[in-house]
Amino acid sequence: MEERHNSIREGVYAGLIGATMIAVWFAIIDISTGHPLHTPSILGAGLISILGKPPMMPDTVAFHAFFYTIFHYLAFILVGVIMAKIVHQSERTPAILAGFLVAFVAFELGAIGLTTLLTESRLGGMAWYQIFIANLLAAGGMFWFMWHRHPGLRGDIDKALGGTDEDHVVNSTPQGRANR
Repeated sequence: MEERHNSIREGVYAGLIGATMIAVWFAIIDISTGHPLHTPSILGAGLISILGKPPMMPDTVAFHAFFYTIFHYLAFILVGVIMAKIVHQSERTPAILAGFLVAFVAFELGAIGLTTLLTESRLGGMAWYQIFIANLLAAGGMFWFMWHRHPGLRGDIDKALGGTDEDHVVNSTPQGRANR
């Protein structure tokens, strides 16, 4: 019996993997420098300054770290669900993966630029490359999960990057199937 794939479930798992990879990376950095919770606290304080502090909430390191962690996991779950939907769509239209690759590179470049700007003003001495490495670890973990869940993904990537999915699309239409 063929295993059923569910975009939401797979996206949640992929998001949890990505968010955890980043949390572990930041914990390693913070513990090695003798400042546990420093990174999520700084990022939480920055996030709160952008979104606004909820009323009656403490302005402490623990709260900042907690606030950032909740936001961070929810954001990665959303990204994971989007990624899972794209992977599932690529089974029908492999070319979508080429667009996803371009969007991923653009997002990473934008994240590096934003991080570089914020590093000097709000991120309390964090280096841009620390966040860049965290993003690469998260993306790698999420991609690894999807790669193992979808063995046909390699072929879809080859088709997408080789520009050879026209035949796949034509043959997946009712007329294309009738002509086989």
